Amino acid sequence: MGRPRAFDEDEAVRAAAGLFGGRAYDGVSVDDLVTHLGVHRNSLYKTFGSKRGLYLAALRRHIADDVRPLLDALTEAPDAATALRLVTSADLGLLLLAAVERSPADEEVAFEVTSALDSVDRAIADALGLPPDLATALTSAALGILLRGNPDKVATALTQHLGPLT
Repeated sequence: MGRPRAFDEDEAVRAAAGLFGGRAYDGVSVDDLVTHLGVHRNSLYKTFGSKRGLYLAALRRHIADDVRPLLDALTEAPDAATALRLVTSADLGLLLLAAVERSPADEEVAFEVTSALDSVDRAIADALGLPPDLATALTSAALGILLRGNPDKVATALTQHLGPLT
């Protein structure tokens, strides 16, 4: 019979999500994970199978902890400006890094990212009564604003010029 696990798996996954969200998959080594999580290398491999296994668990945790609450908030968005502000103020760093860095090379990551972004599109479409293509364009604009680094200023200027979309 093996020894009981000496670490909290849920806390390790949350901490890994923060690490991957700040430095991306390729920017985090197994040594970084062992040091940052305070987990022995053998325990990490036994629990998650690989760095990729931990990354997938961290990405799924990020979606559950950060994207799903955004979806709930978007269902209450009264207008496009509010939807833009909700998306641009959400912590979506790991999702965006996964979309750019890992999705092209990993089908499982691509599935998780696509599913999450499709859910954001649907939440915006449903809340604002928009056609799916327009909701996707709004999501894309919001994510672009987020990537530009000054979401409040850009979102304000955009919504002042566009006016309400509903």
